[in-house]
Amino acid sequence: MGVLDPEADALRIFDAMMAGGVAVVPLDVAYAVFGTTAEAIRTIYTAKGRSFSKPNGTLANLDIFREVHDVDSRAREVVEAITVDYDLPLSIVGKHREENGFTAALDPFCYERSTKNGTMDLLMNAGPLHRALTALSRDRGQPIMGSSANVSLGGSKFRLADVEAPVRDAAAICVDYGLCRYNNPLAISSTIIDLGTYEVHRFGVCYEQIRDILARHFRIALPPMPERGLVRGAALGEPAHG
Repeated sequence: MGVLDPEADALRIFDAMMAGGVAVVPLDVAYAVFGTTAEAIRTIYTAKGRSFSKPNGTLANLDIFREVHDVDSRAREVVEAITVDYDLPLSIVGKHREENGFTAALDPFCYERSTKNGTMDLLMNAGPLHRALTALSRDRGQPIMGSSANVSLGGSKFRLADVEAPVRDAAAICVDYGLCRYNNPLAISSTIIDLGTYEVHRFGVCYEQIRDILARHFRIALPPMPERGLVRGAALGEPAHG
């Protein structure tokens, strides 16, 4: 018997969110804060001190990605190469497919807070608890939305104890998996790439590996990782999503 039980933890988290609560969740890339209802999303924004003009990310697996993102076959190959073949985490911004069955479950407020200019940000392959939560999300037709578990501009947190009190206190459930896999001194979370333009919205974890994959397999050239200070600024600034 293992020391962690992602499937059981995912059920507890999902039930708490479906009851209108907020959840602080450990992912491989950082601790994150999620909800499924308009009430929970408002609570998250308030607790973080986050501008309502900045959209959430949505948890996704390949099935959700294929339904929600209206992108070409090359973009689909890129995502599968990074998240399946190389087993790396990645956030992707892509054109939202209107009237798909999955995001049709969103009420107008949640939809507005989870899309921007016709696109949606999906977080892919961020660890065993992410995998269990996305399976529940897909099976039950309920999107899970949120952002990093920190006050606005506070930098990603890699231990539950480091998540600021206003965010933890707003949660109905907090799950502690200790130190996140991709913890780093720059306090950066997932890399965010636009599947339409291949613009880098955030230079995050595993970035140089992702850059190498795109160059070698797809002849897509991404810029090198910026210097430390610039990376920090990008991480703590406000990317298009996330």
